[in-house]
Amino acid sequence: MPSTDEFTGWLGLDAKSVEGNLVKATFNPKVFTDDDIDIKISHCGMCASDLHTLRSGWGASLYPVVVGHEIIGTITRKGKNVTQFEIGDRVGVGAQCASCLKDDCYECTHDNEPYCTERVFTYNDKFTGTDDVAYGGYALQGRYPASFAFKIPDGLPSEVAAPMMCGGITVYSPLKRNGAGPGKTVGIVGIGGLGHFGLLFAKALGSDKVYAISRSKAKEADVLAMGAEGIIATKEPGWAKDWTRKFDLIVSTANNADMPLHEYLSILKPGGRFVQVGLPEEPIPQLQFGPLVTMNVHLLGSLLGSRSEITEMLEISAAKGIKSWVQSYPMEEVNEVLKLMEAGEAKYRFVLCN
Repeated sequence: MPSTDEFTGWLGLDAKSVEGNLVKATFNPKVFTDDDIDIKISHCGMCASDLHTLRSGWGASLYPVVVGHEIIGTITRKGKNVTQFEIGDRVGVGAQCASCLKDDCYECTHDNEPYCTERVFTYNDKFTGTDDVAYGGYALQGRYPASFAFKIPDGLPSEVAAPMMCGGITVYSPLKRNGAGPGKTVGIVGIGGLGHFGLLFAKALGSDKVYAISRSKAKEADVLAMGAEGIIATKEPGWAKDWTRKFDLIVSTANNADMPLHEYLSILKPGGRFVQVGLPEEPIPQLQFGPLVTMNVHLLGSLLGSRSEITEMLEISAAKGIKSWVQSYPMEEVNEVLKLMEAGEAKYRFVLCN
């Protein structure tokens, strides 16, 4: 039976909701189980995924949808199997809220929960084996499996932690898994919400040199303030020639399908890695295999991060004082903030606050 509980949130009813047409209304969360927690939501970051989903950019969405997967709040209810948390604990929930977690699941037992065949995204998805819809954090309350909630360290403010739950881990994981650290030169493509985390975390992991890669140098002052050595402008003629074979790792947060992929591959060292985390709505141009073969470069993709990586990211952020660059707004103003987000006004992450 569906849940009869009612939560309040801001619902997208159709593809036009992305234009600032969310409706404040009640919705029925998943059926509460012994493994779940209820959260009083205090903060929720705004992610580009929210906009893609509201407009059905990645395929037809499950309207009505409550987006938002950078959630911070306090626990108000917990199931009897939840022993890792107490009522009142401050926790975060990111873009994934469940996987099978079975002992015979290769992905779940090897820190690869985002790739589990039974993964459940925090919104616009259904819980495995049920008709229960997953609803996100543009709301006053949320209900999620406790296994995908994370205690927020005391030294990390909620408005700083919220964007890390998706934007942060989306770049932290590929940086960590692909060797960002001492002795390495790292490039971050796209200086938006994800990209600014890329710069912050690449430096926090000890990379020797970190560069932003963007179409222009308009954000150079910000890039330098984030700790990068500089910014590379791809609209400048012949830009790639000056950087041939300079990078060990490039993480691309770009969502544009017309990215200069071959030029990006050309600036990798032999054996270098290019990891795509942005997800364009359109196909990219046809790829030539020449650079992959003749330069032994690796073209990879990455989705979110494991539960252990999320915990590690939060701990490192608290210990090193890493601060998300955020602009906070009341949750009640979500429709106006959506318009600002669509216009590219975020610098570098919007956070909605109850």
